Amino acid sequence: MAAHEQTRDVPYRPDDMFALVAGVDRYPEFLPWCNGARIRRRDKQGENEVLVADLIVSYKVFREQFTSRVTLNPAERRIDVAYVQGPFKYLHNNWHFEALPGGGTRIHFFIDFEFRSATLEKMIGAVFSRAFAKMMQAFIDRAEALYEVDPAISPASASMATSSVASD
Repeated sequence: MAAHEQTRDVPYRPDDMFALVAGVDRYPEFLPWCNGARIRRRDKQGENEVLVADLIVSYKVFREQFTSRVTLNPAERRIDVAYVQGPFKYLHNNWHFEALPGGGTRIHFFIDFEFRSATLEKMIGAVFSRAFAKMMQAFIDRAEALYEVDPAISPASASMATSSVASD
């Protein structure tokens, strides 16, 4: 129903950006409309770590909780999110953090979802679409507050956090 894809180049190291997005329990500190996060379980599967996590998203009078299975693949700098339960018919989400040749990271973000209820979709589908569209910027803003610019980046290209490609 509502797919969002975005690619951004940022002046931070790929491992830092991976760690930032992998820190699901810290999301309420900086993500718009994220009011709660809980890690139910952490398991190792080979080199990957798999989390089962709950997120609570609120906007005005709406408050929804959903559970996801989050697979962290640090070797590939990839995070895949599979929907487990909640108000959605489906939710697919993934992140990939690509090291740029001159330093910094190209972030690839994709999310696609549909609410189970047509009424809920009409009432808050647009709000969720806006929230998901703002997610990338919230992570970039958080990285700016937490991390140093990748030392491999030349000073001339240190302000790269503005390139963007988005589609809905």
